[in-house]
Amino acid sequence: MQEELRVSVGIPVHNEEAVISDLLARLGAVLSTLPGGPHEVVFVDDGSTDRTVEMLRDAKVANASLVVIRLSRNFGHQAALTAALDHVSGDVVVLMDGDLQDVPEAIPLMLAKHAEGYDVVFAQRASRHEPWYLRLCYDLFYRLIERLADIKLPLDSGDFSLLSRKVVDTIKRAPERHRYLRGLRSWAGFRQIGVAVPRDPRFAGESKYGPVRLLNLAFDGIFSFSIVPLRAASILGALVTASASLYAIYALLVKLLTDRSPQGFTALVLVIVFMSGVQLFFLGIIGEYVGRAYDEAKARPHYVVDEIIRGS
Repeated sequence: MQEELRVSVGIPVHNEEAVISDLLARLGAVLSTLPGGPHEVVFVDDGSTDRTVEMLRDAKVANASLVVIRLSRNFGHQAALTAALDHVSGDVVVLMDGDLQDVPEAIPLMLAKHAEGYDVVFAQRASRHEPWYLRLCYDLFYRLIERLADIKLPLDSGDFSLLSRKVVDTIKRAPERHRYLRGLRSWAGFRQIGVAVPRDPRFAGESKYGPVRLLNLAFDGIFSFSIVPLRAASILGALVTASASLYAIYALLVKLLTDRSPQGFTALVLVIVFMSGVQLFFLGIIGEYVGRAYDEAKARPHYVVDEIIRGS
């Protein structure tokens, strides 16, 4: 018989007024079928400028289990998820997006896997509805970071997941500024399993993850969990040095044996330009690591709370 647990659902939202009503209705229908409780829903408003907060204020009047954490400005998706983890109080925590691409109806399936002894149950996307070029970018990124990361990161899994209380407490102790929570989830260890969950199209509104934010998230994942780019610079430098040494020996032999220097001014210029580009590229990579170390040294909080709205 499944243990009765108190479930907390953490949801970051930013300008989601077109989704809130349906999200609350579907989530409430799911939570009402779960044993245990009283269950809790924690919304983190990440600097919305529409009626999202007003709609959540109205909803909390009739829903004592609703908590709204209003941030002082837009701190970003990962910071908002962090705020949710800091304020949930349940025995298990479900993290999901607020655009209904993460379907609330998958929560009972995750709880069933948790009852089997798993501390982390993450959704693996069985299908996607983004344009083909976005799907291709997602596929390439997940496979790239899976190869580069120092820890094993599951393929095709986003932030939609169930975490036990000990996993939540472990992640909360991680102080880093540039957060990639699905990576921290894997880093925490414990028993983990994926479940296939279709990813629905966005219910309404517009995606808040444009190309720049997606690229920044990819950089956070790669640079937070891998030093392979730094090693690549060393390996390439060693190969170039070895190649230059071999060419120097060749040039010397040609000069000694034929009294002529090897021709190739154009090739030499191309090599110099190419290597200059490579050096600048790897200086940029080193700069990414240095910049992140600089951000860590400042030790600013991940987010600032403006207001906490609790159900009456």
